[in-house]
Amino acid sequence: MFAFKKKYFLIIDNIRDINLNELKTYNKFYIIYRNSIMPSKLESLADFRKKCKLKNIKFYIANDFLLCNLLKTDGVYLSASNKSLKFLNKKKNNFDIIGSAHNFKEINLKIKQGCSEILLSKLFRVDYDPSAKYLGLIKFNNYLKIYKKLIPLGGIKKSNINKLKIIPSDGFAVMSGVKKKPAISSRLF
Repeated sequence: MFAFKKKYFLIIDNIRDINLNELKTYNKFYIIYRNSIMPSKLESLADFRKKCKLKNIKFYIANDFLLCNLLKTDGVYLSASNKSLKFLNKKKNNFDIIGSAHNFKEINLKIKQGCSEILLSKLFRVDYDPSAKYLGLIKFNNYLKIYKKLIPLGGIKKSNINKLKIIPSDGFAVMSGVKKKPAISSRLF
C-alpha cells in the first residue's frame, strides 16, 4: 500500500542527491534545489535543468529569482525564512512560486507573496531533532480546511508514509528521505 498523490516534491541541496534516471516520467515530480550550502556550477545546473525538462519534471530554485530566470526554471521556491514581497510581480508572468511555512503567520505571508502551493512543516517527528514540535495529522488537516493549497513536509518516512492517505492534499514533500535510499525513494521511483 502507498499513499498516491498527484505531486511529489523532492527537496535537494545538491544535484548529485538524486538520479533523474530513476524517476518515472509521470509529470508528478517537483524538484526544489536549495542552493544554501554549496551552489553547484552553473553549467551543471543548466544540464540538470535540461534533463528535468526532458523527463517532464518541474524544477525550482530556492530564493534566487535571477538564477531561476537564467536557467528558465518552472518557478522559484521561497523558504520560510524569506520574508520579501519582491516576487509579487513575477506571478503575473506565469512564473510559479512555491513557499514553505511553519505556522499561521508564515502561511499568510506566503499567500501575500503569491505562492501557489505552501509546504507546511513539520508533519511528523523528525529524526534530526526529536524534541522539535510537529503538527501531526489532525492539526495538519485542520490547517488544510482553511488553506487548501498546503503540502505536508517533515518527518515523512517509509514507516509513516501510508498515513498520508488521510490527508486530502494534492501531494507531499520529502527532504532527507531523498538522500536515504532505499527509504521513501524506493517507494516513489
